[in-house]
Amino acid sequence: MMTAKRSGTLMAALISAALPLCAAADGERAGAARLPSAYPAEWNVIFGQANPLPPGYDFGRRTTILTKGSVFPPAAMPLPCDIVWDRDIPVTLRDGVVIYTDVLRPVQQMVNLPAIVSWSPYGKTIPTPPPASVPPAFFSGLAKFEGADAAVFACNGYAVVNPDARGAFKSGGDIHFWGSVEAGDGHDVIEWAARQDWSNRKVALYGASWLAISQWFIAATKPPHLAAIVPWNGFSDLYRDHILWGGIPDVAFGMGAQAGFNGEHRAEHAADMALRDQLRNAYWEDKTADFDDITVPAYVVADGVTSLHPAGTLEAFRRIASKDKWLRINNTNEWYDQANPVNQKDLLRFLDRYLKGVRNGWEQTPRVRVSVIDAGGVDKENMPYSNWPIPGTRYKKLYLDAVNGSLSPKRVRWSSVARYDAKAGETTFTLTFNEDTQLTGYLKARLWVEAEGNDDMDVFVLAEKLDANGNVLVPHPDFAAAYFPLVPPPGSPGRLRASLRELDQRLSTHYIPVQKFRQSQKLRTGEIVPVDIALQPRAYLFHAGQKLRLTIAGHSIKYTTAGSSVPTLNQGTHVVHTGARYPSYLQVPVISGKDRDEDAHDDD
Repeated sequence: MMTAKRSGTLMAALISAALPLCAAADGERAGAARLPSAYPAEWNVIFGQANPLPPGYDFGRRTTILTKGSVFPPAAMPLPCDIVWDRDIPVTLRDGVVIYTDVLRPVQQMVNLPAIVSWSPYGKTIPTPPPASVPPAFFSGLAKFEGADAAVFACNGYAVVNPDARGAFKSGGDIHFWGSVEAGDGHDVIEWAARQDWSNRKVALYGASWLAISQWFIAATKPPHLAAIVPWNGFSDLYRDHILWGGIPDVAFGMGAQAGFNGEHRAEHAADMALRDQLRNAYWEDKTADFDDITVPAYVVADGVTSLHPAGTLEAFRRIASKDKWLRINNTNEWYDQANPVNQKDLLRFLDRYLKGVRNGWEQTPRVRVSVIDAGGVDKENMPYSNWPIPGTRYKKLYLDAVNGSLSPKRVRWSSVARYDAKAGETTFTLTFNEDTQLTGYLKARLWVEAEGNDDMDVFVLAEKLDANGNVLVPHPDFAAAYFPLVPPPGSPGRLRASLRELDQRLSTHYIPVQKFRQSQKLRTGEIVPVDIALQPRAYLFHAGQKLRLTIAGHSIKYTTAGSSVPTLNQGTHVVHTGARYPSYLQVPVISGKDRDEDAHDDD
């Protein structure tokens, strides 16, 4: 049993009576019958043995009272109310597998509670230390990693439900890496929570990273009692957003994740799948959320600086079918933003509206709030807009000129080329702004390229903000150093394997190129081809005299995913053609300051 402290005194108390929180009878899981419990055998999904349970892992059905004023160092937020903590409650899934969950509820209100589910395989043991960059005063310790802090949500009239996902720790079955099986499990737990004696039959999903990503998949199964989702910075297409971003295997982060799972059975090895199956197939489609089936109210948050999750988060917000959806783009990172009391208060208004039915005027909240980053200056936080992408955006083409390394708003009439070593080289193109300019939204590069000495090429691009002297302006350098000590935060990165350049015309727009990734089209000797590369969406402010620099390289520039280099197939020399017949350009989203009803195209 865990001990709670008030002024250094033990305050935990065991309650011997078990509350009626066991799984409901079979046949009560609405809609679950259509959800799979295993992958098709023909996918031949790779699994490996999970790590053993930590030494002395504490497991067993019991109830604990956590008393008001308790503190759990290194967290420093005193508990604002008494909380009942029910531990290791068995929940039977649709295939008979039993998983375990904890539930934390406020003592002052034991019934008629909406539930907040934080779904992940990371473990539910509490207390936990504050995540990196989170001030201890913001955090009570009563949250599973990246999940809901019970000191905030239970003490505001919610039941916090913390399951160990299938296969995690003592839960039965094998750990699954998102997709249809995990979605079905989340569906089952939502419906289980809605049947409990303490429930008001309204459930929300909440959390960051894995806990955000899983929400897109679970919500698409349409659990009858799911009332809202709160995805805090989580991609929505494992292939395109992360592990095969641009068709280039980027598995270091995934390898670390799959090597860190604890359980008594196996864990899915998605990173190994990325090394084996590098073209999109049914397996990767299963790792892509069904946006059209997500219809519940949504409070969506995307990081404005980091590069692991924002693109997939913003794509999900843009495409989900929810009519009641709100977006906030921060200027920090998911962990700090999630724990910030100002944001928690804002979120509680949303949850009170859709889980408690409180008429609190939430609907008047701007649908989109964007923190526009002014690296080297003062950010404009929570700028209100009516939609995303921002209505009235003008997409301007900046043409590359290899003669002088410039970006020009006018077409370049003469032809020229830039060459760089395919393994370690790069080339740059720069524009100096003559007036203050806000770029907010989607960037893309169309590059005419050629591979000398190879039949393919991995191309990496990065757009950055520079000062008038050409120095990179880093957003919040002190904060960034605390969050990613070894990695300078990027501007707007993108990447593509040239042989996988074929566009999916159904998904692509004039501001987002989306590739099919289903067949390889190798380059012939001397062949010059156009490649369309989506850069991660950003919200940046440039002042007159400051510069925008586009870097094109054969390597992962500044390790723009999660702090590791990316192996490539590059060899020989890359050639970027510019001007005349090969008008390579960078397209940027210019905000005029007027939030109009429709976005504007640049016809040039």
